[in-house]
Amino acid sequence: MSAKKSFLLRMDPALFAELERLAQTDLRSVNAEVEFLLRDALARRGLRPREPDVAKDDAGGTDE
Repeated sequence: MSAKKSFLLRMDPALFAELERLAQTDLRSVNAEVEFLLRDALARRGLRPREPDVAKDDAGGTDE
């Protein structure tokens, strides 16, 4: 299983409050809700996140 990429996201407090409310309704964490919404938005545009190259990750990360 690959590690997830983390990053800082700044947003308006009112937007965060709505995300938090929505996440509680869906029984998810805010982080999981944001990931769900991003995947849904990509799918609506006909895009899918690429699967990580597992063999490359297991090889130590060098491309020589």
